[in-house]
Amino acid sequence: MDWYSQENYCKDLPSSPVPDIGIVLVSGAAGYIGGRLVPELIERGYRVRVMVRKYSEEQTERWPGAEIVIADALNVEQLRWVLKDVSVAYYLIHSMLIGKKNDAESDFQAVTNFRMVAEERKLKRIIYLGALGETNPRLSDHPESRNSAAKILKQGKVPATILQTSIIIGSGSASFEILESIVRNSPVFFSPYWTRTPCQPISVRDVIKYLVGVLETKETTGNSYDIGGDEVFTYREMMKIMVKLLRKRRIFLPSPVYSIRFYSYITSLISPVPAKIIAILMESVKNDAVVREAAIRELIDFKTIQFKVTLLRALSREEHDKISTRWSDSYPPAHDLSMKFSELSETPRFLSTYSTLTDKDAASIFKTICGIGGKQGWFHTNWLWRIRGSIDRVLMGVGMSRGRRSADSLRINDVIDFWRVEDLIRNRRLLLRAEMRLPGKAWLEFKIEKEGKQNRLSVIAYFQPDGFAGKLYWYSFLPFHYFIFKDILKQLPK
Repeated sequence: MDWYSQENYCKDLPSSPVPDIGIVLVSGAAGYIGGRLVPELIERGYRVRVMVRKYSEEQTERWPGAEIVIADALNVEQLRWVLKDVSVAYYLIHSMLIGKKNDAESDFQAVTNFRMVAEERKLKRIIYLGALGETNPRLSDHPESRNSAAKILKQGKVPATILQTSIIIGSGSASFEILESIVRNSPVFFSPYWTRTPCQPISVRDVIKYLVGVLETKETTGNSYDIGGDEVFTYREMMKIMVKLLRKRRIFLPSPVYSIRFYSYITSLISPVPAKIIAILMESVKNDAVVREAAIRELIDFKTIQFKVTLLRALSREEHDKISTRWSDSYPPAHDLSMKFSELSETPRFLSTYSTLTDKDAASIFKTICGIGGKQGWFHTNWLWRIRGSIDRVLMGVGMSRGRRSADSLRINDVIDFWRVEDLIRNRRLLLRAEMRLPGKAWLEFKIEKEGKQNRLSVIAYFQPDGFAGKLYWYSFLPFHYFIFKDILKQLPK
């Protein structure tokens, strides 16, 4: 399996492909679910149009055969172009992908725009993935926002199929990584009352099956369905199952502290997932998230994967380094709209350059470069990187613990700790963009150039300061560059 492929989730789906249905649009394709849905649709012979907010060359390799178009759901004119000649559209956009400060308002505007243009373009269907839970005034902000989007779509003239789900478990999912991190890193867990709330977790494989299945089942048009696995657990019970699978000894004690903000912050310090996402997911924990009716089973009947098996598969894929999409693909919000190095009018004002000559061939050097970060770390000065990452996490940034999607492969848009791959030219260049909290913008470039019979490896740090604070930051950290980059150059060619 190459680094863009994934297993065929839908090979045992009872429905049959209908490739003559016309163009199928997947919005939110950069996200965890959308990124796994697109390959399944392509595999089943559909004409797929992928909606992204910014084009990258790696997308063509990632989704071979798909038409890639650029649009923002907040821009009506762009939507008109994207939805032209589309038959069915998946709406998988939510506030964590939009990236505006007022998430609820952005969600409302985006889905309203989408519905309006879908009506103009006379789409046959919209398929939406929403939250499973009771709709009442106490419902947390995140599921209420998602359910509001569902209501807006249902009120439109284009028939909308709504799938409502509880937490989604799979390799690379935020829920799975939070659960695993808590069990691995917390010997004692103080559980508030809301960890006893029942929910019905579902495997990401089964979610994809339902999303494809409703497309291929006409009877689902215009209807809403609850989807979930066959088992109901409390969140505390799910943690105990993970404890057994990881063969840990953990103590669970009742907690007098109920604050979601407090728990999300503490959990973010021991988890790869930032506090904002954890808070969104923990808010959902306050409400029952179980399937009230299973009508969809009569139309799309397949055996869902047991929770324990789902956890084992997720752990196995992580151990075997086969994660196709990850929650970090679309976080922080609007990362894909960030200023790119190539878009700068001039080279950043501040830069540090260190280089060395080596007899190693370019391919070997590049392979070593692409293995940095994550569990392997940053060589001898790893402790300095971890200190910087810890400071960032305390300041509610992404920190170092995001790690990597894969230890053996790298692609544009991948996360490496608090960096993101902005450009990658095999055997020549790796450009990383900083996503930690900074008073400015920063990039780190690894460059390989032929020099006679040898290769010159250069490490270049670029920084574009934001006012006096940015300049102070640069000069404060400048002395550390010598030790960090010299160490990298010393280790990489070996």
